[in-house]
Amino acid sequence: MTILKRCYSICKNIFGDMDNLIAVCQVTSCNDKEKNFQICKTLITNAHKCGAKMVFLPESVDYIEEDLKKSHEMAESLNGPLISSYKDLAKSLKIWLSIGGFHEKFSDTKLRNTHVVINNEGEIASKYHKIHLYDVDLPSKNIKAKESNLIEAGNEIVSPVKTSIGNVGLAICYDMRFPQMAVALAEKGADIITYPSAFFFGTGAYHWEVLLRSRAIETQCYVIASAQTGSHSSNRKSWGHSLVVDPLGTVIAQCSDEPGFVLAPIDLSLVNNLRQTMPLNQHRRYDIYPKMSTNSFYSLPISDTNEIKFGSVVVKGFQIFCQTALSMAFTNIKCVLPGHVLVAPLRCAEKLSDLSNEEIKDLFLLVQKVEKTIGTVHDTKSTSIVIQNGKDAGQTIKHVHIHIIPRKSGDYLDNDDIYRDLQNEKKSSNVKRSDEDMKQEAIVLKKYF
Repeated sequence: MTILKRCYSICKNIFGDMDNLIAVCQVTSCNDKEKNFQICKTLITNAHKCGAKMVFLPESVDYIEEDLKKSHEMAESLNGPLISSYKDLAKSLKIWLSIGGFHEKFSDTKLRNTHVVINNEGEIASKYHKIHLYDVDLPSKNIKAKESNLIEAGNEIVSPVKTSIGNVGLAICYDMRFPQMAVALAEKGADIITYPSAFFFGTGAYHWEVLLRSRAIETQCYVIASAQTGSHSSNRKSWGHSLVVDPLGTVIAQCSDEPGFVLAPIDLSLVNNLRQTMPLNQHRRYDIYPKMSTNSFYSLPISDTNEIKFGSVVVKGFQIFCQTALSMAFTNIKCVLPGHVLVAPLRCAEKLSDLSNEEIKDLFLLVQKVEKTIGTVHDTKSTSIVIQNGKDAGQTIKHVHIHIIPRKSGDYLDNDDIYRDLQNEKKSSNVKRSDEDMKQEAIVLKKYF
């Protein structure tokens, strides 16, 4: 048995299900692009033989060149030969790759520090341009670094990319010092946040691990940080110590200060369970401070065993087919027509006027998404969207909620009769649906979120 086959066997015994196994690589890049690629190719190939489904590479994985002019000349586009080589490698091995930091040509004077994710078909699945640039000038401490001399800052936090191991939020190195970005990625649905780095040796011992563990704890995400290590030139040295942190803040895998790779399992059930037992997203006070994320819609994981208070009753987890940071959509126990579902804020507020601006925005974005989905599932172009806002309007549950009901020609002889049925819903002779019936409907609807 070869060493790598023995490694695979050992990994399988340790980690069990190999579908969630990742590899985090550590290298010492130089100014020779081909040499750097061959080193990374060997690491990726060996990690694949050990069972890794996704491999993470560090920042500046293509090259490190101190001379700005030479660095600019060495840069490529995403269609250049280097990224093409990584795409071919990913396709041949059927493996996902995180190319942590690539010098991408941007203009005649500037580059972009670009994080590229390549899927197991050899296609670019996502890319992110580093938004926080390290610009420091401290003469008294002989520290001077100005990343913006060469790099044009990005201007967008990209939505997490859906991979074979979970939803991966993309960042780069210095971004880890900004918790707002990490929270924004979690709000956008990240299970994992990755910080490929070329972290300076001088601050590594003090800040590297504590920053990454903090980002994991506050977001309840896995944090993956592939790093450069060792001396790149006479005046440039990187800290190394690539690591993987679980959502509890525990370092579950770590390299030393030598080139190589480390394997780790990603257990998304740990993410989901932790977010259920400590629901930070539900406890964030968006009525007091703003959300970090600005994307219009994102769905959070749902546990069938969870229960959410809905006025004087509860909504069971298996009824919920979509949950966001502030709202939920769920199947109805008594329907006036087939497909009748409800959308409500997570916070128990009696009337629409009791909701914050953020809650209202989140609620109606979810209503819009649910309305489109109900139309697709029930093959209809019409819906009744109804709010009974207060007792005199027919509201019986003291928790604001919105009825979404698919409509078809002839379902009521008089269209207004549907509002009478809603007002008398509690006294209606319609049979209450079983838990299994509501669960199966939710399973069908979940697929659209």
